[in-house]
Amino acid sequence: MNALPPKRGRHLVKAGSRFATGGGTFAHLWAGSFHRILDRIDAGLEQGMLEAWLPDGGFRMLGGRAPGPACEVRLRSWRALVRLATSGSAGWYRAWSVGEWGSPDPVAVFELFMANAKSLGGVARASGPARWVGWAVHAFRRNSRKGSRRNIAFHYDLGNDFYQLWLDEKMHYSSALYVDPEDRSEPLEVAQQRKANAVLARLDLKDGDSLLEIGCGWGALAEVALSRMNLRYDGLTLSAEQRNYAQKRLAPLSPRGDAQILLTDYRDISGQYDAIASVEMVEAVGQGYWRSYLAAIRGLLKPGGRAALQFITIDDAIFDRYAANTDFIQAYIFPGGLLMSESRFRKLAAAEGLQWTDPHHFGLHYAETLRRWRERFDEVVLAGKLPASFDESFVKLWRYYLMYCEGGFRGGGINVMQVTLVKGV
Repeated sequence: MNALPPKRGRHLVKAGSRFATGGGTFAHLWAGSFHRILDRIDAGLEQGMLEAWLPDGGFRMLGGRAPGPACEVRLRSWRALVRLATSGSAGWYRAWSVGEWGSPDPVAVFELFMANAKSLGGVARASGPARWVGWAVHAFRRNSRKGSRRNIAFHYDLGNDFYQLWLDEKMHYSSALYVDPEDRSEPLEVAQQRKANAVLARLDLKDGDSLLEIGCGWGALAEVALSRMNLRYDGLTLSAEQRNYAQKRLAPLSPRGDAQILLTDYRDISGQYDAIASVEMVEAVGQGYWRSYLAAIRGLLKPGGRAALQFITIDDAIFDRYAANTDFIQAYIFPGGLLMSESRFRKLAAAEGLQWTDPHHFGLHYAETLRRWRERFDEVVLAGKLPASFDESFVKLWRYYLMYCEGGFRGGGINVMQVTLVKGV
């Protein structure tokens, strides 16, 4: 008899469960508070509205005071509200995964909550014991050298065959850059190429230059750069799966061995480079290591050198509350991750002697990228092309992840940007 294949992705599903309490006995303890939770949500919705069908057959319209995102939620169990109130967004996912709430368009629900994140305050943040447990677990996942390897493997080593199914053919796992993010006729591949071009244009590279990429992914940006000019290229990753893929991919473009992929932490690389690229890697660094990341860039750049960064930010007005909690993404998807406070990060860059130039924000482009990824992922699942080692619970988690992030960008509280850091001569 053939053994069943090991279940891939189960560690994501299980890892987040410790953050999402609030079922069973907790629901009975909160029995008199359900409408008070709804009252708090209603009071916090300064824009948009939520139509809520309740487990007892009732109906409430929350918000509706000013234009904004509109959505509907069908609460099938009061436990969903308990999970939201005690475990925040991690609990809200847990409630969705077990059928305690549903919506014809969950993206709109997430968009509404993000658009009102400031006025909602702590309504959708973990509280009490769940917050303490979340804080303790997240602290254990800090991005020390050992912790970073573990955290990166958690997400990126799901398997190259998995990511190849729904990313674009060049394997870009970051926001594309469209001519118009509302025009759905432009192919994802074209928009991803434009993103890579925009990053490289910031570096002003020429033949013979040296380029370091911190967080090289599967080698998509490197392939573009090396196909255009003769460079000495070093790419850093902590994912064994990514390294193996990128090494094979870049070998034909580097017959003299001038391009290499290193399974190395950014804190352990030495030498100096004409330019550095880092695309959506710094979110995996953690606030406690932002300064060391920027210090590494400064130390690795030659005088006058340039670093092109692309990263995801969260509104400064909600950063402190966000950073003090563990949200759905940190619990289930990216352990140790933290979105950036642009103002704080910019101050640290200045303190390291790095000039902050030409910032460009394009959050709606990420929303459209995520929509495209979800559409491709759903097509793969529907066609039965997903490896059997990924079970239904993982499929639900991954779809929710893509919807959750899309709604966040559409709601405006999170953004994506490119910036060039220039080291003084």
